[in-house]
Amino acid sequence: MSFASQDAARAYWRANIRWLLILLSIWFVVSYGAGILFVDQLNAIRLGGFKLGFWFAQQGSIYTFVVLIFVYVRVMNQLDRKFGVEEK
Repeated sequence: MSFASQDAARAYWRANIRWLLILLSIWFVVSYGAGILFVDQLNAIRLGGFKLGFWFAQQGSIYTFVVLIFVYVRVMNQLDRKFGVEEK
């Protein structure tokens, strides 16, 4: 990976860290918020016979994390193309 300049490298890593923090914040909100903080409110809703708060605590946060991995890969491929450092 080689950048045209130091400024381009800094901009790339700044964008990378920004997306990483956004996606990890989403995962934190889903896993901690939906699985612990809002569990009582979510348990009033049933999903496939299970309480929604229980579902988020057991499976929902894992599914969300897997989806966020695919989002991160897509975003990073776009960033790589934008900064001209994509794999060939």
